[in-house]
Amino acid sequence: MSVPLFNLAPNLTVSRLCLGTMTFGEQNSLPQTLRLLDQAFDAGINFFDSAEMYPVPQRAETQGKSEEYFGQWVRKRKISRDRVVIATKVAGPSGQMSWIRDGPQCLDAKNITEAVDGSLKRLQMDHIDLYQIHWPDRYVPMFGETEYDPVRQFSSVPIEEQLDALGRAVDAGKIRYIGLSNETPYGVMKFLHFAENNVCYTKIISVQVNSYSLLCRTFDSGMAECCHHERIYLLGYSPLAMGILSGKYFASDGAPSDARLNLFKGVPWYCRKIWSSSCITCNRLCFESSSGGKYCVWGDQIMAA
Repeated sequence: MSVPLFNLAPNLTVSRLCLGTMTFGEQNSLPQTLRLLDQAFDAGINFFDSAEMYPVPQRAETQGKSEEYFGQWVRKRKISRDRVVIATKVAGPSGQMSWIRDGPQCLDAKNITEAVDGSLKRLQMDHIDLYQIHWPDRYVPMFGETEYDPVRQFSSVPIEEQLDALGRAVDAGKIRYIGLSNETPYGVMKFLHFAENNVCYTKIISVQVNSYSLLCRTFDSGMAECCHHERIYLLGYSPLAMGILSGKYFASDGAPSDARLNLFKGVPWYCRKIWSSSCITCNRLCFESSSGGKYCVWGDQIMAA
């Protein structure tokens, strides 16, 4: 059965399943990537999500490979551009990824413009269907954090400047629609407020919140209310909690050696069994090791894997 479609925005029909490309170029080679994209496309998936910082774990040698591999697949398979919907993202401030625009130090108009052009070059396409801010240019709790600490707030680029830069890219035909990622209800409403009060700004149509699965349901409170009333679509990522909910890590051999949590040791390798009283509401995973010890691993450590 083919994957059903729906309208994410006017003239933007997407499959209800979107294939993320975060592993392409690191965990997956180019031949593997082409095969995975073939299988997804043949099953009716036309919606693909990437980012300028992908693949992860992120490093200078592989940065941008996910976008490059997707663009190669489109060209090698001679797929008409209107048959695929590509979403990608601009990296926010980062003191670690110095190879991306020296940080970047901030997400101002200059950084956004350079990022859009860089993604288009790697994809070898003339436009991006959905362009998203990967994470805010301000302090927010994310990647497993749940408590806001006002002491960590720093001076940030005005949202108006970001909307203006994104709007200019829309006007230039480089991107069609814009969205957010790893945002908060406050951030979503601020982006909507500024767009409503300035006709030159483009309204966001979607938000990728922190991972959404049976083990992470933080979307279901304040963010769900925002999206419901404002008609903003959720693009929930990591629905299988990085493969944990598939059950493969419960196998006696500890899952294949090339499984993500075996390749990248952000989560202790000996923690294979999810404790029956897993803490869902506090956004953490509780594990029991082979020695009987119990561990609570916070989401930011898991996401780092």
